[in-house]
Amino acid sequence: MNPEQARFNMVEQQIRPWEVLDQDVLDLLMSLKREEFVPAAARDLAFADLEIPLGYGESMLPPKIEARILQEAAPRPSDSVLEVGTGSGYMAALLAGMAKHVTSVEIHPELKAMGEKNLRAQEVLNVTVELGDAARGWAAHAPYDVIVLTGSTPLLPDSLLAQLKIGGRLFAIVGDAPLMEARLVTCVAEGVFRSVDLFETCVKPLVNAAHPERFVF
Repeated sequence: MNPEQARFNMVEQQIRPWEVLDQDVLDLLMSLKREEFVPAAARDLAFADLEIPLGYGESMLPPKIEARILQEAAPRPSDSVLEVGTGSGYMAALLAGMAKHVTSVEIHPELKAMGEKNLRAQEVLNVTVELGDAARGWAAHAPYDVIVLTGSTPLLPDSLLAQLKIGGRLFAIVGDAPLMEARLVTCVAEGVFRSVDLFETCVKPLVNAAHPERFVF
């Protein structure tokens, strides 16, 4: 595999057709070595249009979804970002390439270690990986300019929205399989939010994701 040609093909054949046209995003995808964040056994699939298993029931998102997250959340150089679910560290590295600092929270100790190792190896210095469950938010460093959930959630909890700064953006994939909506929520004023559904997809839920209350008769 020629990584540079495969990376170019990923951008031109998968990502551009998914309406990712922001040149800063495309440049970052071309410069960050995705293959270095993929488990060794799956290295030949680093640029494929599919989820790549990481173990512990978790996977890397397909490249086109990662790219859309980055474009829609639009981190700025002064932004503080919360990422829920570190995984391999690749999405954190993408966010860090555009933001001031990323706090990435991972519930699996083994994946926390993997993500930290990969980020160090690529000299991504503005990401802090913390161990815990952030499916309903991470108050330690709130509020945030950007929040990104890397797994789906059947219900988007108010506690997460409350951790957005005014003007802040939250990207989440909301709903139950087989039909979920990628959603961008913007905090337009204190306690006031605007939501836009962007595209349909289906990804694995976060561990301990919030669920609607079920009525029992």
